Amino acid sequence: MATLLIVHHTPSPHCQAMFEAVLSGATDPDIEDVRVVRVPALSATASDVLAADGFLLGTPANLGYMSGALKHFFDQVYYPCLDATRGHPFGYWVHGGNDVTGAVRGIESVTTGLGWRRTAEAVTVTGEPDKGDLERCRELGATVAAGLMG
Repeated sequence: MATLLIVHHTPSPHCQAMFEAVLSGATDPDIEDVRVVRVPALSATASDVLAADGFLLGTPANLGYMSGALKHFFDQVYYPCLDATRGHPFGYWVHGGNDVTGAVRGIESVTTGLGWRRTAEAVTVTGEPDKGDLERCRELGATVAAGLMG
């Protein structure tokens, strides 16, 4: 059975709604043989990453960058996981008040360095997520999880 690790920082109602939509897609009953593990970014460890076959990452855009929590996650796992997770599939979502470009650039830079392979279009939202945004989050979760099915 494959393992999908969801690493998230959800400090606001908007981030929480996006996380729940991603989780809903990842745990869709039509997706079989994929175990979904969700861990807050400040609690996720290199062991969590090494035990996973794919990743979903979620963060708010804070002060023009990814959250400190997600940056801390990357700082903790980068070198211990660098070679072992190269080529693993991932996707991500970002919420911001008015701009997410710095957060997107940071995530793309770190995941490129890790050699992870983005397998779904990133979901970026500024302001309150609407029904379409949440559906895109659901699709993100389902796409990355379905890609791990045997």
